[in-house]
Amino acid sequence: MKLLIADDDLTTRSMLAAVCRKWGYEPVLAESGDHAWEIIQREDAPRLLLLDWEMPAVSGPELCRRIRQRNNDDPPYIILLTVRDSTRDIVTGLDAGANEYISKPFEHAELRARLDAGRRILDMQRRHLRSEERLLLAANVFDHACEGIVITTPDATILEVNRAFSRITGYAREEVIGKTPRILKSDRQDASFYEQMWDQLLEKGHWSGEIWNRHKNGQIYPEFLTISAVHDNQGKTRHYVALFSDISTLKEQQHRLEHLAHYDALTGLPNRVLLAEHLQHAMYQSHRDKRRLVVAYLDLDGFKEINDTHGHDIGDRLLMNVAQNMKESLRESDIIARLGGDEFVAVLSSLGDAETATPLLKRLLAAASQPIRVGPHRLQVSASIGITLFPQSEDVGPDQLLRQADQAMYQAKLEGRNRLHFFDPEQDRNIRGHHESLEHISRAMERQEFVLHYQPKVNMRSGELRGVEALIRWNHEEGLLTPDHFLPVVENHRLGIRLGEWVIDTALCQLERWQAEGLHTSVSVNLSALQLQQHDFTRRLTELLARHPEVSPETLILEVLETSALEDIAHVSQVIRECTEMGVQFALDDFGTGYSSLTYLKRLPAAELKIDRSFVRDMLHDADDLAILEGVVGMATAFRRRVVAEGVESTEHGELLLQIGCELGQGYGIARPMPAEKLIPWMESWQPDPRWTRACTVPREELPLIFAGIEHSHWIHNLRRQLEERHARIAVEDHHQCRFGQWFDREGRSRYGDHPAYPRIDAIHREVHRLAHDLARLHREGENVGIKAGIARLFELKDRLLATLASLKSEA
Repeated sequence: MKLLIADDDLTTRSMLAAVCRKWGYEPVLAESGDHAWEIIQREDAPRLLLLDWEMPAVSGPELCRRIRQRNNDDPPYIILLTVRDSTRDIVTGLDAGANEYISKPFEHAELRARLDAGRRILDMQRRHLRSEERLLLAANVFDHACEGIVITTPDATILEVNRAFSRITGYAREEVIGKTPRILKSDRQDASFYEQMWDQLLEKGHWSGEIWNRHKNGQIYPEFLTISAVHDNQGKTRHYVALFSDISTLKEQQHRLEHLAHYDALTGLPNRVLLAEHLQHAMYQSHRDKRRLVVAYLDLDGFKEINDTHGHDIGDRLLMNVAQNMKESLRESDIIARLGGDEFVAVLSSLGDAETATPLLKRLLAAASQPIRVGPHRLQVSASIGITLFPQSEDVGPDQLLRQADQAMYQAKLEGRNRLHFFDPEQDRNIRGHHESLEHISRAMERQEFVLHYQPKVNMRSGELRGVEALIRWNHEEGLLTPDHFLPVVENHRLGIRLGEWVIDTALCQLERWQAEGLHTSVSVNLSALQLQQHDFTRRLTELLARHPEVSPETLILEVLETSALEDIAHVSQVIRECTEMGVQFALDDFGTGYSSLTYLKRLPAAELKIDRSFVRDMLHDADDLAILEGVVGMATAFRRRVVAEGVESTEHGELLLQIGCELGQGYGIARPMPAEKLIPWMESWQPDPRWTRACTVPREELPLIFAGIEHSHWIHNLRRQLEERHARIAVEDHHQCRFGQWFDREGRSRYGDHPAYPRIDAIHREVHRLAHDLARLHREGENVGIKAGIARLFELKDRLLATLASLKSEA
């Protein structure tokens, strides 16, 4: 503790300082009364003072009087030192304000005792002051607290309350002293509530929570209450102190926030959050009661146009009215929520089956389309509603039900709007499978699992390579997959565009490599409809070509399906013209499967026509397909277009194509698609079939002879098919009535009747029909052994007839 020693005698001052320092004091020295007064006025001045009586200017007693006049709540303890020992002097010093008086000379023990006594008194004084401050603070807090405060005895008798108690409860202090808090009881809590409260109070010494109490005027209000037990030194409860605050405003704000959190601000309907809670509960009830639940997803048709035309204010008022109409159309047990914008979800509970829900849903549909007057405007919208049912054969959650209903709503819009559409699980599985397939293909592109194989296009007569077609393959873990396994998945997806551009880029890279090896050829690449319909297709193609400056654009041929080209002929025509100006050629793939009219062919300036493989495959036995092929070849010749036959699988295919004037072919009968590195070795070893090199184009007037042979072949193959079917009803016409017989009796006889082989053809044809009649009878009788031998004989006769027909052509 600091100790002020004030004495004008240096020796005395120094001696006192040395002694007091040994006793644990921290001396602060003053050589005069003025100096001492200056120190005393400091904030950190010592509170224990040892003052000499006799000091110049300001004496010890005078210094005491000044100190006492300061009205200090925490006065210092003053000891006067003096040689005066008369009673009058002692009284004078004490009256001046000194606490103790020591006469000189003095014993050190006496001085120490006086100083220690002063220190104890100062400590007690400070503790007392702090206690007073705490009491004053507690009184102020008690009296001015915003919370109500109640002090009770252990048996809950009220001893004291503060002003906030009276303000909150309406009871004056005098009205409650001596009573219990039960006068505030609202009866909103039952007896068990209070039992639990007292159990916790007795066990833990405190309780807090929300409680409803009653105001003096009878009004019920919520409060937050905290009760604490006050214990004595022995741990015995002496009082209970309860603090409480009226939380009515907080409850109202909480209610408003909960309403905002669960209800749409514009329409007042439940929002997405409350919908999720209700749907979860409704699903539980549906399981428990074994009743159907319907989730209906609504999107308003035509609302956006009204909103854009009349403004958001009109749009909002329209939404409010439509929402109210839809809400009123439902049962009390149902709910309709707004998800945002013009989208709503209705949940219909406790239904027997889907048929039970249909009238309710139609009523909802009608409510959405009621005309509504908003100001001067008479407005009307409709709704597309997607519906899903619960429970389902598979476990589904609330989010999945909403997704299903949303998907069904989209289908309702596609079907024409203002209608209902029930969710189709099979369709959903297909869609999910489609998305998974897209992800697999995307990953395959990232892993570079796709490769190109190349199928040659040749002049079947000369054997010259006229280009190759790039065909994509997937190096899948299950093996090498052909395009039919994955291209349909990306047909109408942006991923298909990425894949298509990869094919073009890879094909151009391969052209560069072949050119470096001395092979100069062209590559055909298939385009999807989506890729071709891009507004910036030409620009993107230009960028791809720019990556390969060594490749001439003339060596790139873009194949587009005829049916795709006809979907937007104006756009496709423009793209073809732009690409042609760049040097890139176009081919119409699968030609003949579309309209194949002269007008379309004129408007689509493609350099090449590729005849669909289905016509080539069946032309050996179907005169109609052969006629189509001959017509396409003639059309291509007239428009100066190259024509390539796809699906050349046999020597006979190639020979017949050459006879009708089609020299360019592609197919398994020539070469299967192969990796790029195998093309040059294949070229070095491949030779066309000798029958192809000898084949000549048949004059048009000779074509009916070929068609007649095809008709007969088709008749034979059709008869065999019927004979091989157990329950087929076979009717064999007279040999004059079949299509070959009609040609033979008329056009054929007129042109070839004088030929010596003609009677032989007639005899063979008659024998064919006699055998056919016999086979039809055996079929009816179930004689399968005879039928098998008869079919073999039938095909021998067919070959003889066709060979004899060929002799007519060769000698004509």
